[in-house]
Amino acid sequence: MTPKMIAYLALLLAIAFAASPLLVSDFNGFDADQFPVPQDNPPIQPAGYAFAIWGVIYLWLILGMAFGAIKRAEDPDWHAMRAPLSISLAIGTIWLAVATQSPVWASVLIWAMLISALFALFRAPRQDQLSAALPVGLYAGWLSAASSVSLGLLAAGYGWLTEQLAALIFIFLALVLASGVQSTLKRAPTYGIAAIWALTAIVIQNLADEPTVAALAGGGAGALLMPTFKAMRGS
Repeated sequence: MTPKMIAYLALLLAIAFAASPLLVSDFNGFDADQFPVPQDNPPIQPAGYAFAIWGVIYLWLILGMAFGAIKRAEDPDWHAMRAPLSISLAIGTIWLAVATQSPVWASVLIWAMLISALFALFRAPRQDQLSAALPVGLYAGWLSAASSVSLGLLAAGYGWLTEQLAALIFIFLALVLASGVQSTLKRAPTYGIAAIWALTAIVIQNLADEPTVAALAGGGAGALLMPTFKAMRGS
């Protein structure tokens, strides 16, 4: 495919990705009974308000890819980002449908989405950040938290770990991953902002019943402030 074709493909996939919740409108997270050990109120799960970030992600990706298709269709710097991003978005269009059937395969797919999104983020052009690195950063940052949450749900849901231990281990994984990416990237602070948003929502979810989990998530959010602030200054 030519760079111009991939530019328009990325835009179409961003639109399809945003439209996918309309086809699986009854999905509100994994059902507790999708796991051998029901996950009724797992501490790894962020508070429900946090998922509102998807509205911003969907819209920003569409606007960004539209700008790229119209103004930067054959730009080689944009092409380097769009190819892996298209893979991530293509997987994302089917993710909700898979998640209603299998948490295991949903976890596999969300990690595939994350890895390809990170490739896209590190290849994002330094110009046009508002349309390229910043929306992709927000998307990849949320996926970094969500992919770790998915492993925590599997570990507790299949009885490999207690819910609390699973939350502690995989919140720490999310922190290490997000800190490493934002510190290495040194730009696109939206990546860190999305991860902080997710960790803060885990704090809110656990303040009353799981203070240890809340403390770790809060400490993780605090630790991400510095690399995110440095990325703001470097952007």
